[in-house]
Amino acid sequence: MTEPIAIRRGFVDLAHGQMHYRHAGDRGEPLLLLHASPGSSRQLVRLIEDFASDQRVFAPDTPGNGDSEALAETEPTVAGLAAAMLAFLDAMGLSKVRVYGSHTGAAIAAELAILVPHRVSALVLDGVSLFEGDELQDVLDHYARPFEPDLDGAYLIRLFQFCRDQYLFFPWYRRTRESRRDSGIGNAADLHAWVVEVMKANSTYHLNYLAAFRWAADRRLPLIACRTLLTAAADDPLIATTKKLETHLPNGRFVELPRVDAADFRTARKAAFDSFFRTEG
Repeated sequence: MTEPIAIRRGFVDLAHGQMHYRHAGDRGEPLLLLHASPGSSRQLVRLIEDFASDQRVFAPDTPGNGDSEALAETEPTVAGLAAAMLAFLDAMGLSKVRVYGSHTGAAIAAELAILVPHRVSALVLDGVSLFEGDELQDVLDHYARPFEPDLDGAYLIRLFQFCRDQYLFFPWYRRTRESRRDSGIGNAADLHAWVVEVMKANSTYHLNYLAAFRWAADRRLPLIACRTLLTAAADDPLIATTKKLETHLPNGRFVELPRVDAADFRTARKAAFDSFFRTEG
């Protein structure tokens, strides 16, 4: 019987403050995992479990999310968040890594690969956004706002609904038939864990969202030198954009994964990533 993967947690001191991270595995190539907004590395626990048997996996909470302190900037950029990830690599003694990023994490991962191309051996970008014009202004105005505490707890209800409705609509605040997702609401335990992580960063979580919305994927992806795998689950609201961006990568390809709620999702994801990592040149 296979032993369960032990995921450990820690903090590291960086110039901007403390960064919290999860890690597992004691052999193989180091793999850096960067989570989507909102939340933390708690969202990546299953991915950590899937890869820690043959890789050393490190999954930090990005600045201003989970238990990591926010950057000092009032409006951080994706490039600034990538610089914080580079500081994390230095603090952990990781000279070269494979990098995976999801949604906001994908933007940060891409910028890290641009910032230090000699430090990133392979890159997986899972769900890449590109917002422009009126659509960009709409998400900047409505998608992510701080949940400031109040004495009657109403902010907790709003925070819960914000997380819950991301399962049901895209964007979450456009609760219409046209914007409805068909992936269901997930299970209560995962929703609870997600809400708790967002609650920890109630007044800062939105800053990374806004940075990612403003990030121009079509202009930045051509600057990536390393081999890159673009991917998205079939029910990811960013799948169409991610597919279109394949042509902007000088050395990349797109692979579609099954729906997240499919029975074979984790197996298919592991197989796709393993195949990509094995063909590193």
